[in-house]
Amino acid sequence: MAEATEKETCSAHTDIVIEDHEFKVPTRQLSRAEHIPDWEKSIAYRDLTGFILAVNESIKGKKIRDEYLMSETVQKLSDLIDKLIGWVDEIPPTDQPQRFGNKAFRDFYKKLKDNAEDEIKACLDEKYHKAVPEVTVYLVEGVGNDTRIDYGTGHELCFVAFLCCLFKIGALSEKDAVAVALNIFEKYLKLVRKLQVTYRMEPAGSQGVWSLDDFQFIAFIWGSAQLIGHKRILPKSFVKPEIVEGFSKDYMFLSCIQYINEVKTGPFAEHSNQLWNISAVPHWEKVNSGLIKMYKAEVLAKWPVIQHFLFGSLLPYSPAEG
Repeated sequence: MAEATEKETCSAHTDIVIEDHEFKVPTRQLSRAEHIPDWEKSIAYRDLTGFILAVNESIKGKKIRDEYLMSETVQKLSDLIDKLIGWVDEIPPTDQPQRFGNKAFRDFYKKLKDNAEDEIKACLDEKYHKAVPEVTVYLVEGVGNDTRIDYGTGHELCFVAFLCCLFKIGALSEKDAVAVALNIFEKYLKLVRKLQVTYRMEPAGSQGVWSLDDFQFIAFIWGSAQLIGHKRILPKSFVKPEIVEGFSKDYMFLSCIQYINEVKTGPFAEHSNQLWNISAVPHWEKVNSGLIKMYKAEVLAKWPVIQHFLFGSLLPYSPAEG
């Protein structure tokens, strides 16, 4: 995707006039697997993939702890994620016979669902409040499923949809792209990891078959973009404990590997075979482009993931032009 197109996509809200726009709460619209080709031709698919690629481009070669613009809205959203992390501490897991799926997650989920609209309104200028009932749904759906007490790439996609919608309405702009990935999304990863560990959440799908580490995928795409051109850290390096330990605070990909090392035991090549295979790729550019292709084929084109996606006025199921 050309850089000019990516930048345009990252701030693609010019067609949204808040005062005149008719927002609607997102709903499921895919009813069978045969709808996948229609989904791939939809405005929602075009804008979400465009957004992922635009952010991917913006963070190439950048570290989490680099200096970058933190607008007032980004800072408020960042503080909100910190607040949600604090809520997990306030809602401890309950004693129950089942090893997985601690039911206290439902209390966290309910608290988020009950308070999300007010929390998001506090992050945005009043002129954007009309959009809040629509965009809130994607934030709530982004933390996992309260019935199954599971989490997977479909939930990760919902959180990215939440961010994409904020760009589309103009609450975030192109200049916020780096901070959205390296601050907000990075903190979101800390939140969902805390949820996974605290409430022993199951991987959505068949043992995380539609992710790289049982739970995430976009984190690895954006994380590999950060490492493009790095002189010392090559793809073969991320399996080395000293590289992970030394650089995980600056690189999303390595923080993902660190998390895997904390929650899994045994040889890395056995419990994370797809990631082990990536370590044989010579350059991060190839890793990055390969992961994008893999994401489209193994996540966005898979019915068990996409059947749950919700479509609204900002990310509609209607076909994209051209």
